[in-house]
Amino acid sequence: MKKLIVAFFVFISLTNVDLYAKEGMWVPLFLQQLNEAEMKKMGLNITAEDIYSISQASLKDAIVIFGRGCTGEVVSDQGLVLTNHHCGYGAIQNHSSIEHDYLTDGFWAMNRDEELSNPGLSVTFLVEMREVTDSVLLDVTDEMEEADRQQLIDKNIKKIIADEPVVEGNNVIVKPFFSGNRYILFVYDVFTDVRLVGAPPSNIGKFGGDTDNWMWPRHTGDFSVFRIYADSNNRPAKYSADNIPYTPKKHLSISLKGANKDDFTFIFGYPGTTKEYLPSDEIRLITQVENPVRIKLRTLRLNKMKAAQNSDPKVRIQYAGKVASIANSWKRWQGENKGIKRLDAIAVKQKLEKNIQSWVDADENRKAKYDNLIPSFRKLYADMTPLRLKYQYYREAGMGIEIISFASRFTRLINLVNDEKVDADKIKKASESLKEYSTGFYKNYVVAIDKQVAADLLREFADAYPSAELPEALQDIQLKYKSDFAAFSAKMMRKSLFTDQSAIEAIINNPDKKAMKKIAKDPAFILAKSFIDYGNKINEEIKDLEYQSVALRRNYMKLQMEYDSDKVFYPDANFTMRIAYGFVDDYKPRDAVKYEFFTTLDGIMDKEDPEIYDYVVEEKLKELHSTKDYGRYADADGTIHVGFTASNHTTGGNSGSPIFNADGHLIGINFDRNWEGTMSDLMYDPNQCRNISIDIRYCLFIIDKFAGAGHLVDEMTLIE
Repeated sequence: MKKLIVAFFVFISLTNVDLYAKEGMWVPLFLQQLNEAEMKKMGLNITAEDIYSISQASLKDAIVIFGRGCTGEVVSDQGLVLTNHHCGYGAIQNHSSIEHDYLTDGFWAMNRDEELSNPGLSVTFLVEMREVTDSVLLDVTDEMEEADRQQLIDKNIKKIIADEPVVEGNNVIVKPFFSGNRYILFVYDVFTDVRLVGAPPSNIGKFGGDTDNWMWPRHTGDFSVFRIYADSNNRPAKYSADNIPYTPKKHLSISLKGANKDDFTFIFGYPGTTKEYLPSDEIRLITQVENPVRIKLRTLRLNKMKAAQNSDPKVRIQYAGKVASIANSWKRWQGENKGIKRLDAIAVKQKLEKNIQSWVDADENRKAKYDNLIPSFRKLYADMTPLRLKYQYYREAGMGIEIISFASRFTRLINLVNDEKVDADKIKKASESLKEYSTGFYKNYVVAIDKQVAADLLREFADAYPSAELPEALQDIQLKYKSDFAAFSAKMMRKSLFTDQSAIEAIINNPDKKAMKKIAKDPAFILAKSFIDYGNKINEEIKDLEYQSVALRRNYMKLQMEYDSDKVFYPDANFTMRIAYGFVDDYKPRDAVKYEFFTTLDGIMDKEDPEIYDYVVEEKLKELHSTKDYGRYADADGTIHVGFTASNHTTGGNSGSPIFNADGHLIGINFDRNWEGTMSDLMYDPNQCRNISIDIRYCLFIIDKFAGAGHLVDEMTLIE
């Protein structure tokens, strides 16, 4: 094992470690060898084995992937799960209507029979992980073409997975680390019977809305409650009334002691994607080329959607999830650009590249291996930049139109029906998939909004390029409608079958060739197909460049680790289980401004504005504040703490992740980063990067005192 660890990471003595450098998302498999001593020196009171173990119950057995992109934690021996309100938002919205507006009013199941099932929602437990680098790279050589190399790797991975002994409910995957220099295998248990138990009203769960998103100070009660159900053998099973609450190997204990400045903390979850080791050219492409276009195009969409929401309560519900999803990255990209500029990150990367090149040039063996590596990035990105920009217009402008994105989903069905070798089973599966998707689409679709969005996005796309460089259908619109995209959009919505739910459902229910001809002639589908062809053409043009990029980044990662051989490198996040650790901490965002590390219920009252939906305060919450009926959830200072900041390195996917104190007790639920630190996916700044968590005591206070659902708290293990 020791040899394996040394092969995977470069390790140095603790005497060289700056205990206040909190950057890093660490693989728990190697925690004992790489991080435990440092964590204990910083304040950790438990062992690495208590955190991650495959031989005994550990904290890892209470951490889940929630849905497809969040983290959650099990907090009772009856399968109760906490995650963010925004992670459970889709489930809450799907159960909401004008008659039962759970988004606005909240939802609380007062007994098991009232808990609501959520088809398509899953939670995933990690069973084990282990390195399989040697097996994945078997017979792979440096001389191979990149496409051949990847083909062999894929073949090896398939064999590894096929040879893995699994049981019903398991899922096995292999993921690359350090840009494909290392590989780890993961075995998961996937539970698909997950029921909604509780959610605060949006005026608590989304207090501050998009205005406060990514910002500090925050006063958001961003949590929701679910329960995992299993079969009689405590194994994953499809939804059934006979299923019973899951009994976990481990559930978290919850501390009521709170978080104080300089307390050691660690976060355990599934961070999505970071890109800390990129060359300067990629940083420039992301922040100076792609992000500005994405921000501009999403601004157009958000403006139209929010205006409609503000004028119609039904639309507010229908578009709540869409707006939140679109706005989340939109605002993060703005913060990311500011942070990269403030850090002068491109110049910092260029300096590193210059120093590495000088180091390479100083040794003939290194020159033979790496001499052209860094210069090769220059040419690659000169060729790649215009293609990547066009692809953003395709994604954000073309597929940003709801009806176009929906129509594009019918391409597979058309191809299957028109295939000479008709496969009835495949047609049936494709139809069923479309039917399921279309139900949700039409429930939350408003033609009038999409018509305005389409006109704006098509105009922006057309203005960005000469006509000959646009999708063919967009060229035709320019010519026929003399660039009057509002007129085209209005006509498309009038003529298209895709604005008529009954017409589309009839076609899905009887997908014959005649029906497919109707779809193929539909104006929305014609435009969608043209965009798809355009996107495919870009992908084809960029494919060889991407292969070059993959090879260059893999070798550049290896070069950086050889150059800085005394540094402990952590792999970029790739939505696998990671641990980050640091301290409860405040920060100074700019000159003469300092932010405290916690917020309180008093701050919610200060922000109250009955005229702004995002700042409406619930009457019951005001009453509890007025009477100071805080129970055992108040801090030692007598107030209810709502949120706190710490220096744990996080990113998307860490939403819903548990925040632990030094004893391994739950003290908060991560839900955001501060805006000044959103560049941490590309470059970490210990002075500015802070993760934002809801104080677990505020969560319990809302469940117990506000919602009157104290029976849920009774399930939990509380540490006074």
